[in-house]
Parts: sequence; structure tokens; C-alpha cells
Amino acid sequence: MPSLKTDLSRAYGEPIETHTSWVFLDGERVWKIKKPVNFGFLDHTTAEKRRVSCEAEVRLNARLAPRVYRGVVPVTRDATGRHAVGGDGEIVDWAVEMVRLDESTRGDVLLERGLLTRADVSRIAEHIAAFHARMASGPEIAAYGMPDSVLANVRENFTQTRDAVRSHVGEAAAVEIEAKQVGFVEAHRDVFLSRIQSGRIRDGHGDLRLEHVYLSPDEPPTIIDCIEFNDRFRYADVCADVAFLSMDLERLGRADFAEQFLAAYARASNDYGLYALADFYEGYRAHVRAKVASILARDEGASFETRESAESAARLAFLLTLATGRKSLMEPTVVAVGGIIASGKSTVSERLSELLSAPIVDADRTRKDMLRTTPTARLDDAAWAGAYSEAFTERVYAEVVRRASDVLSSGRPVILDASFRSRKFRALAKELAASHGVPFCFVECRVALEECKRRLIRRREAPSISDGRLEILDAFMARWEPVDELDAAEHIVMDTGESLEKGLAELAPRLPVWPRGLNR
Repeated sequence: MPSLKTDLSRAYGEPIETHTSWVFLDGERVWKIKKPVNFGFLDHTTAEKRRVSCEAEVRLNARLAPRVYRGVVPVTRDATGRHAVGGDGEIVDWAVEMVRLDESTRGDVLLERGLLTRADVSRIAEHIAAFHARMASGPEIAAYGMPDSVLANVRENFTQTRDAVRSHVGEAAAVEIEAKQVGFVEAHRDVFLSRIQSGRIRDGHGDLRLEHVYLSPDEPPTIIDCIEFNDRFRYADVCADVAFLSMDLERLGRADFAEQFLAAYARASNDYGLYALADFYEGYRAHVRAKVASILARDEGASFETRESAESAARLAFLLTLATGRKSLMEPTVVAVGGIIASGKSTVSERLSELLSAPIVDADRTRKDMLRTTPTARLDDAAWAGAYSEAFTERVYAEVVRRASDVLSSGRPVILDASFRSRKFRALAKELAASHGVPFCFVECRVALEECKRRLIRRREAPSISDGRLEILDAFMARWEPVDELDAAEHIVMDTGESLEKGLAELAPRLPVWPRGLNR
């Protein structure tokens, strides 16, 4: 199809080129045309196959980019042999019509300009968690999460990149990468099976790179370019989607954002089990990115600049594949944040999560998830009754500890957000740290009683995840057990009625906060 590309380049300028498509920019529109290629995992060798793929692209991308994909338009050839999109003459191919998005709002551009914020990262994570929650699952899709299915994808990657990976990182590193990924699946079959049982295999996006994310302050994130050409790359553990974006953030030099993205997703989805597979899938996704770049680097029809850029991207992605799963920059630790109702513990937990790029496991969300209700649903049971009975509360703390253990097992720090009103509940947190051989710290939030009451009155005015309210404050305080069982080194008191920044500055030297200079 050289003449098609040439004709459209005359009309719209040189295309943006990927390994599978030509993308032509036409004012406020974009035309995307499939290349006539067959890579085994993708077959676009006939116009009919390309038409089917174009229609699938429009349909599937409506899920996360509802106003971007406008339809499929014929590519024609007139009597003179000239090609055009939507012109007169014989239909010879097909194009996806898209709305042209503002490049300045693209995730990787925002990051490069220093404009991507922690709030943006969390917003993307929460949006994807909501997307996954409403996406299809079921036996057909779940089968793609089976260990042998995952292993087949892994082995295919290595078969298709055997020469490329050796040329970029050498024989020894190539052997190490393959042995590590294949060995992980073989050694953790039970983990993959447990993910199927917990319903975590979904029809996802499949190509969740930062360059596919567009942000607007007034709208949900727009995410384009999901995988449409092969269901098995889209039917996967949600962690495979999440790890693609966390890997991409690492690749772009923001490992702290990568960890925050994982943390925000885990909390929004109540899926802390993903930490058991996060490092594996980051390595797998880095290898996928390297494979795609290698294919484009070998495309003799692409420009010299495109091939050179792809060659560089492939090398970087192969090196990232090699590095994933190695010791984290952050030391694993348990930080438990507690205090009476409205003492500010959730606010402190949020800020500590930023400092440590660590996930929060909080009792309020955990309780609601165990009851299969929404996070902001009101549970106005009487003090120590119903959902807040002693028996159910013990179950909640046990689940908080279980989820936190999943995080610690991956070598990452974790923050526990609960009242920890009794010595036995604080002991659970301390025992968790001891069982993993990591440091423990209990941050007790304190504030004047009158300020607590003012906060609880304000809380009535908006939806809240916490069920703490003025009516049960006295009953709660009557059961608060003073913290007299912990060593001074383990117990930090923070007055949240004073400057929060001052308190955090005093607290930071006692915690393994993110290393300065590694987050810019």
C-alpha cells in the first residue's frame, strides 16, 4: 500500500507511525489506517480484516473515550489511482475517524512539562478502577488468567524478540529475563488461580500507556487506543492493565508516581492482592513495549527518525524488563495511624501516603467492602452494634492486617488507617510488622475535644466514608485505651489541631520517606 500512504501524506502530511498503523492529522480530525501486516498475534493482511478491526476499535474505545471515536470511513481510489479518505471511487480500505485531542493535555506531555500532579495520578487510578469494576468477566474471560495462558503469552514474547533482546542487553541478561518471568509463573500458580477465584480477570484496556491518557480539569480522564485486534491481550488480570501504566511511569523517571498509582488503584478497588503480581506484570509489560518498539525499528517502510527512536525505546524497555522485581528504593515498614473519632487520622494517612508513595489500608473502606456496600454508604448503627459490633470489628481488623500483609510481602511499605482504640488492635499492627521483620510505628492523632465536635458537625454536610458522628463520640471515648504499651520509639503523638505541615516535617525523619532527588 505504498501509494495509499503517499497519497494521504500529500493531503495531510507525514503520518505518525506505529507498528500497526498510520495516523494522519487533518485539522480537528484524525484518520487512523491499519497497516497490511501480520505479526502472528495480529493479522491485518486483507481489507476485510482491517475493516473488522476498525469497527472493533471504535466500539471498544467508546468505553473510556466516548467522544473521541466517530466511526469507520472508507478509503477510496478514483479512476486516476489517487487515494482519499471518504472520496469517490472504489473502496479499497478503511479508516477510523477520531476527534483530534489537545496534545498539551496528554499524560506524558504533562509529565515532561512538570504539570502532572499526584492528584492527577490518583484520579487516573480511581477512573481505571471504576472501569474495571463494570467490565465483563465470566468463564471465557477468566480462562485467560490461567497460569498456562499467561505462560503462553510470556513465551510468545520471548520467541518474537529472541534476537532483539540479545542485541540490546546481551546473552546473559536475555537468559535472566526469560528465566525470571517463566519461573515466576511456574512458582506462583496458586496466586494466579486465586486471582481468578476473586474475579480479577476482566475485559480491560490492554495498552494502558501514559501517552494514551488525556486529562481535563472538568471531565473524567479520556483514555484511547485499547487493544482491539486480539481479545487475549485485553482479557487479563486487572493487574496487567495497572502494571502497564505503573511501568510506564517508571520508564519516564517517576517511580514515586508509579507506586502512588498502584496504591491509589488498590485502595479504590479494594484489590491489595495485586501487589503479589505487580512486579511480574511490570516486567511482562516492559517486554511487550520492547517487542512493539523492536517491530517498528525493523519496519523498512518507516522513516529513519521513526526507526531510530523505536530502536532507542526498545533498548530502554528491555533494560526496564531486566530491572523489574529487584529491591525497591523504599524500605518496607508498617505505619499505623490511629486516634479518636475526627482526630484527623485519615488526613494524616493521606499525607503520609504521599511521602512514602505507600498504599493505605483503612478500616472504614474495608468494613464497607466486607458488607458489599459503597464507600460512602451510611452505616448509622448504634455504638458497638451491627456493623460496629465487637465481633464484626475484630473481623475488619483481621482483614485490614491481611490486606496489609499482601503489600508487605511485595517489599513495600504500608499505612494502616483505623482508630486502633484498644491495645489488642494496636498489637495486631505491631505483630504484622514483626511477622514480616520490618519496622513498626504508631502515629496517634490528637486534637482538642471541641475541635473534634466541630469537625463532626461539618462532616454531616457532605458524603463521608467515615461513619463517625457526634452522637457516638462520648461512647467511643469511653472505650479508648491509652497508648501505654508501646516504646517511645514506636509511638509518635501528632497534634492535628496545629499546623499539619509542621507535624509532618517532625514526623518525616522517623519514617522511610521517598528519597529526595528521585522523584523529579
